[in-house]
Amino acid sequence: MLNARLLKLPTASHHHRHEHHQIVVGVRGEADLSVDGTGSHLDTWRACLVPTEARHDYCGDLQNHVLVINLDPYMPALNSPAHSEYETLAPLFEKPRTLVLDSKLQGLVQFVAGEFDRSPDNEGMKHHMGASILHCMAERLSEGREVRQNRHAISPDTIRRYIMENIQRKITVNDLAGVACLSVSRFHEMFREVVGVTPHQFLLQTRLDQAVQLLTMTPLSVAEVSYRTGFSSQSALTNALRKHKGTTPSRLRIDGKVA
Repeated sequence: MLNARLLKLPTASHHHRHEHHQIVVGVRGEADLSVDGTGSHLDTWRACLVPTEARHDYCGDLQNHVLVINLDPYMPALNSPAHSEYETLAPLFEKPRTLVLDSKLQGLVQFVAGEFDRSPDNEGMKHHMGASILHCMAERLSEGREVRQNRHAISPDTIRRYIMENIQRKITVNDLAGVACLSVSRFHEMFREVVGVTPHQFLLQTRLDQAVQLLTMTPLSVAEVSYRTGFSSQSALTNALRKHKGTTPSRLRIDGKVA
């Protein structure tokens, strides 16, 4: 009834249709899809739901990887447990749509993608994890927690790219709201709804993630890392790492074996 796999979309557009429902979730990079003439941009915070027989095409950038989950409406026998599962999931595919993932669901997708990559031949695991993602999406849809795409939809990846491009300087929530073309109050409200954390928390987390990468992958001094990631001082970086990640630069250096 259900199968799931990781794949890379081609850079050239591919137009087709199929007899099963399909969901395409961004894992890495970006892609563009068109379903029955309606365009959709896919990144690591979005999923595109394609109903059976819907004509669609897609193309990705050179870095893209997607998680594809297929749901076959013709396989479940009426008296089988698979049929009741299908009835729970089928409302997801009433129409083509793009879903913006919340932070917990995005984290689940990234975890599942990692397990698929680690165990590519474990079909049972892929079936159950793919079903888990669909059930989580169905629950959100039924409870009205779907964040609908519109011209002001926030892309966390776009916000993250802006932060990374300006990470050495002071960045305010007003700056981030400008990237999304929203007022500060509206941006704060929508960002927290989509991502699950405040813009300030997201900014701090992005700085810390980059600091951890530099501390574990390069021999740069802690002072240089703090400067490159926008912290006011070496002690500010150390305090932030201890508070939010439960570690220190020296511990990261030991674990990462960077001299």
